[in-house]
Amino acid sequence: MTPTKTDPRVLRTRKLIMDSFIELSGKKEFKDITIKDITSEAMINRATFYYHFEDIYDLLEKVLSEVLLVNLNYELYQNDELSEETFISLFNAITNFQKSLSNRCHRGYEDTIARIIREQLEIIFYKMLRKQNHIEEDDTLKITAAILSWGMYGASVEWRRQSEQRSPEQFIKSAIPFILSGINAGSES
Repeated sequence: MTPTKTDPRVLRTRKLIMDSFIELSGKKEFKDITIKDITSEAMINRATFYYHFEDIYDLLEKVLSEVLLVNLNYELYQNDELSEETFISLFNAITNFQKSLSNRCHRGYEDTIARIIREQLEIIFYKMLRKQNHIEEDDTLKITAAILSWGMYGASVEWRRQSEQRSPEQFIKSAIPFILSGINAGSES
């Protein structure tokens, strides 16, 4: 019987490969990591690697996505609505994720990292917006989720660019009333 992708042994091997990659990425540039390095570190053969991942770029994407999901604690946001607390919590999660990535991983892969962060945030924002607006499907909510995800990611880049002078919470907190109430509501006060 061939093991399935959900078989505990398969999941353990996949995690072993990902952990080996993370370990190696702390020691050398991503561009210098080879499949041979990963298979040696994980003590597996090439066929096993290719059973789990298409190539090293697929591995990078899956590692980043899973690490981000752990940081985002995705389950926590499943039933949440957009509020000051959720904005702060999401912003903290993505800034922690970005800080946790070694500079080796950042260099040259900023676009991949950015896309993964935006995609995950967009899913979370869309689910929250649907819940708050009690609509099954709506293009307006999808557009709003996209705007929020790009904005949140952009704010995290700006926070990093300012050399993290303020905590993520202090950085994002002043903008939240404008986001939640709308631009016009902010100018009326």
